[in-house]
Amino acid sequence: MMFAGRGRGKIRPPRRTILNSGEVDFDQDWNSLSSSLREIHTKNASTLSFEELYRNAYKLVLKKKGESLYIKVKEFEQNWLANEVRPRILDEIPFSLLAGQDGTQLSANERRAAGEKLLNSLKLAWEDHNLCMNMTTDVLMYMDRVYCSDNRKPSIFTASMGQFRDYVLRTPLPDNESSTIVDLLYKVILDQIQMDRDGDIINTALLRSCAYMLEGLYETEDEQEQNKLYITSFEPAFLAASEKYYRSEGESLVAKGDASNFCRHARQAASNEQDRCRSTLSTLTAPKIKLVVEEELIKRNLPEIIALESTGVRHMLDNDRLSDLQMVYELSSWVDPKKEELKKAIQKRIVEQGGDINSTAKEASDAPPTKPSKAEGEKADEAGKPAPEKPINQQTAAAVKWVDDVLQLRDKFDYFLAKAFQSDQGLQTGMTRSFSDFINGFERSSEYLSLFFDENMKKGIKGKTETEVDSLLDKGITLLRYISDKDMFERYYKKHLSRRLLMRRSVSMDAERQMISKMKLEVGNTFTQRIESMFRDMSVSADLTASYKKHVRNLGDADEQRAELDVNVLTATMWPLDAMGPSHRSEGGKPACVFPPEIDRIKQSFEKFYLDKHSGRQLTWQGNMGTADLRAYFAEMKGKKTRELNVSTYCMVVLMLFNDLPPGRFLTYEEIQARTNIPDNELMRNLQSLAVAAKTRILVKEPMSKDVKRDDKFYFNEKFTSQFQRIKVGVVASGNKVEDRDERQETEKRIDLERGQTIEAAIVRTMKQRKELKHQQLITEVIQQLSSRFSPDVNLLKKKIESLIEREYLERVGDIDRPAYRYMA
Repeated sequence: MMFAGRGRGKIRPPRRTILNSGEVDFDQDWNSLSSSLREIHTKNASTLSFEELYRNAYKLVLKKKGESLYIKVKEFEQNWLANEVRPRILDEIPFSLLAGQDGTQLSANERRAAGEKLLNSLKLAWEDHNLCMNMTTDVLMYMDRVYCSDNRKPSIFTASMGQFRDYVLRTPLPDNESSTIVDLLYKVILDQIQMDRDGDIINTALLRSCAYMLEGLYETEDEQEQNKLYITSFEPAFLAASEKYYRSEGESLVAKGDASNFCRHARQAASNEQDRCRSTLSTLTAPKIKLVVEEELIKRNLPEIIALESTGVRHMLDNDRLSDLQMVYELSSWVDPKKEELKKAIQKRIVEQGGDINSTAKEASDAPPTKPSKAEGEKADEAGKPAPEKPINQQTAAAVKWVDDVLQLRDKFDYFLAKAFQSDQGLQTGMTRSFSDFINGFERSSEYLSLFFDENMKKGIKGKTETEVDSLLDKGITLLRYISDKDMFERYYKKHLSRRLLMRRSVSMDAERQMISKMKLEVGNTFTQRIESMFRDMSVSADLTASYKKHVRNLGDADEQRAELDVNVLTATMWPLDAMGPSHRSEGGKPACVFPPEIDRIKQSFEKFYLDKHSGRQLTWQGNMGTADLRAYFAEMKGKKTRELNVSTYCMVVLMLFNDLPPGRFLTYEEIQARTNIPDNELMRNLQSLAVAAKTRILVKEPMSKDVKRDDKFYFNEKFTSQFQRIKVGVVASGNKVEDRDERQETEKRIDLERGQTIEAAIVRTMKQRKELKHQQLITEVIQQLSSRFSPDVNLLKKKIESLIEREYLERVGDIDRPAYRYMA
């Protein structure tokens, strides 16, 4: 049992007989008292009267002999420690420890046994000294409370603790005057701790007792916390040895190249050191040794561990090593609150994998298209089975796969963020930045994301539940959040949406409107205004078509052969007409397509009906965007001779040319083009659909080939057969749906033009509100305004400012070095 307390008791008031007694014989009283103190130290105090001893000491202090008594007691304790305790400890120091001072190598068992012998002798001496001094303090309590307090002397207990430090612990070792017992003590404790770190079993209770002794001793008699011998002498030695150990341990672990093993070892080392402080040393050291482990083992080596090629963070991410990533995150959070090294490694891997996705998409879109084998096509025809759903073309498939791959990558890192990185905000920000970097580094990201939505709205959401559709749209919106050039995405989305709406290809209009609502929440009302106008146009057009049909019925037109007309009237400024193809009228005003007379009459009838209700407006027909249902007669068809054909408006115009053509007669490409005035590229595509596609060969082409040429001849196919009553003739795509290089350049040119106008509007709006601004402030505010739609180019901003100055919207104020601008009303 350990004793480190002071004697505590109540001081009795002096009795009148003592106060009235005469002079005292100090030597006689001291001889009696010193004899009793010796009995206490020799464990023979059972016969002593402590009350009598207390009265004698009390009397000496009362008669002004306190100083002499204090000196005598200190001399007694000094002599006792020097003559009784110190020789005993020196005799018990094992020779092997003294030999070890000269560098003699000892085995682990020899070191442990010798060390425990020294530790045990010091422990017993310390405990005995504490016990004896507690008893002595009880005897000399009045001296402590009166003499020591009045003269600012340390209590006899404190003084004796200092004597134990000086006359026992600081005793030079035999044959080695430069080392003391306490130096050997430190060495033994550190050696025992090293054995513990190496996995050997040690006597932790014995070490804790010696650490407790060092905590009870002070460098000075002031007994300040920071002057504890444990803190001033042992702890620095322990921390220095630990720094050296963990520096070497870290180098060894790094050399093995196993990141997972390093993380496990580092976590275990940190835990072991905390346990060691609680059970073996002192809790005072816990935060300090924690810093040593973090600095020397973890912080010094973690960047290299994270960067290990075969086992580091990259390997962990690629192989879903969740527990290892958790350990890396934990260690990183100990040494760096921002986790910079871990964040860099994650960002680097995201960009690398994103770059691979981009490269794969580019290679897939550039690869030559694959064709079904001829045997497969013939087999399907012979079986008389309906054609399977037309697969999406190669570049569109590449676009959808690109989005799916990016979403899969995002899901993967979201999982790591939640499960391994505790949803760390700093790491999440870094991941977001990396996804944004590689997504915006792919020039077709806006187009591909729009195509992803396009394909899903037409096919992908078919058969999905409302929850699944909502999840799919949310994932797409997540990618939209990363795209910086949202105006580019808007352009592509409107282009693809227009085709879905006009061709009635959307699986669900509810899903379309749900998508608009989600985009509005993500990027604001301004982004979706035009898109919402497109939906309003479709709704108004449905009402308009119904009104027109009612108008025709009211006219009493008895022509049973009259074609029915469904019209979509589009607001030119809200629809991407330039991206939808050429209009009915060319730039010079000449009709771009000559409709058959019966169709032209209906067209003019509708124009009159519409313009009577909306005077001052102009209708421009988009023949390339329409469809028609025709009833065709085939003489050699088995059973019913007629079939319904669903064709494009241009196909309808071409087919109706053959109504007045005698059997066996043909029309050349040049004749068809001259009579319809359909643009060449559109005419070739539509003729390919009618004369080349095997299942919809309504016309026969001579000579037969895949491509349509200007000298080709076209006959009506009297021998056409089909088991289906309704036949849909799809128009051959003009290349892939993904824009080619020329189309891409044209789109970028239009976007640049629109951005220039948007920048000018933002500058004027800002200056109109602020009246006067410095150059840099204006640049900053405009960029901030436009950042939600695109990243403005600073050079373009400067050009637009100059243009506005030339047109007298702005004027310069101030000097050349610090330019500023003023708005001119």
